[in-house]
Amino acid sequence: MAEQVPAIAILGAGIFVRNTYIPRLAEISNLFTLKAIWSRTEESARGAVEIAKKHFPDVECKWGDAGLDDIIQDASIIGVAVVLAGQTQVDMSLRLLKGGKHVLQEKPAAASVSELETAVSCYNSINNAPIWALAENYRFEPAFIEGRKMMAEIGDIINVHVIIEGSMNNSNPYYSSSWRRDFPGGFILDMGVHYISGLRMLVGDITSVSALTSHVDTTLPPPDHISSTIQMENGSSGVFVMVVSSRSPKVLWRVVGLNGTLQVERGSKDGKQGYTIILFTADGQNKSWFYPFSGVTEELKTFFSDISQANLKKDQGYEVEPRMSFLEGARDVAVLDAMLESGKSRGASVQVKKF
Repeated sequence: MAEQVPAIAILGAGIFVRNTYIPRLAEISNLFTLKAIWSRTEESARGAVEIAKKHFPDVECKWGDAGLDDIIQDASIIGVAVVLAGQTQVDMSLRLLKGGKHVLQEKPAAASVSELETAVSCYNSINNAPIWALAENYRFEPAFIEGRKMMAEIGDIINVHVIIEGSMNNSNPYYSSSWRRDFPGGFILDMGVHYISGLRMLVGDITSVSALTSHVDTTLPPPDHISSTIQMENGSSGVFVMVVSSRSPKVLWRVVGLNGTLQVERGSKDGKQGYTIILFTADGQNKSWFYPFSGVTEELKTFFSDISQANLKKDQGYEVEPRMSFLEGARDVAVLDAMLESGKSRGASVQVKKF
């Protein structure tokens, strides 16, 4: 008899659900059943469901408190993807976890270290707690997985550079999120966790930072620029620079070692978006590889696999993919939180909270 696929629900009906989640889920629809999409308002929920029905004709529309209760009380739904505004995600995730649902929560893990500490404490108090996974697709991008394997070829790390120059303004549809619009440092935190996770995939944890921040584009909440020195757990140091309002987009990670340099840079090839890895060796040669984006799809596949195993082995124990751990997401946030704190203190060194 074929193994039954898990039934899931989605909380959230915004742009990211409509433009990313639904298309990616459609590619792997054999791995799960989409039972419901929920939003706070009926109009929003129906809009997302209309899109989803092209791929999932039986998906139900849920909204408001009554709709949320329906999802929590539906024993057939074992997993829920929480794709809401950042400031509401943690409370909603904990409510679902206490209701016995496995949760895949979109990044960032929380808005601050203090919120993270409270969230982790609450989660640890749940008996036989379900899986709390954090959707950080950079940890599933092939470029970072392969890049980590190549790190051995450049020898001991001397220095790291992370340069993020992006464009963020009111004309960007994703800007409408109140998470980015209303909260100080919102976009730096919301997008910055991606870049920190990519760095940590390559070189490990960051122990302390010293940062300067500024506010140049007044259409954005402050700060919109951060320049930070970083101290790595492995003893090396480096810089992390993020300029939100640059009109010349550039995203790269560069790790300098005793025997060579490894660079991961965002770009495109043959019409596909992705990352190029360049390996510079001590003899002056270099080799490059291009990896198209696939992290969102891979993280979703991993979540479905994990919750399926958890459902089968309720009383036997089960293993969860470490890259999806909520604590990994917490560690990303802790680095950005330390940078923002240092920026407020005009560059004072700040230790990164350990989780």
